[in-house]
Amino acid sequence: MLRCAITGGEGWKALSLARRWAELGVEFVQLREKHLAPEELVRLAAAMRAGLREAGGRTKLLVNGPAEVAVAAGADGVHLTSRVGERTAAEVRQAFAAAGAGEPMVSASCHTLAEVRRAVDQGVDLILFGPVFEKRVAGEVVVAGVGLEHLREACAAAGGAGGTPVLALGGVTWESAGRCVEAGAAGVAGIRLFGDEGEPKE
Repeated sequence: MLRCAITGGEGWKALSLARRWAELGVEFVQLREKHLAPEELVRLAAAMRAGLREAGGRTKLLVNGPAEVAVAAGADGVHLTSRVGERTAAEVRQAFAAAGAGEPMVSASCHTLAEVRRAVDQGVDLILFGPVFEKRVAGEVVVAGVGLEHLREACAAAGGAGGTPVLALGGVTWESAGRCVEAGAAGVAGIRLFGDEGEPKE
């Protein structure tokens, strides 16, 4: 089961979390620090990438932000949102190629089947689909979950087992992770899913 741990506004405190996640073998860390200016985000991403390498180098760092930030920090790739006007996977890869930074990994958030199909058509490497159970902000539920059946449809739209991997996002717990995988997900992603000290909550 693939796991993607997402930072949630911790700033530089996320460094120790990311290192712990890497030591636990988490496959992806998404750096999501919207409050940071690009220059600060580059510094944090570069420090995080170095920490992940020191922890074994298997965990990939995806930056939720401009491709230029990811390139400057030496990150493994970029996470795209579903916002209108967001860059495409092809544009991200062009930015990496222009900088001689190699082939990036590109993940994308999707909330509808149409967005899943568009992401697949654009050639993303990984889809984070949700909210499956719920979305919380500051402890309050702000969006109800779409449910496991919708997750199943999203996984099918992404091509099933041989297609683009889909990670379940939104209110997922370790108790419900197995049901997400049974619905076709390749794994799970989340902020609260991973404990305050970086430990998966059993």
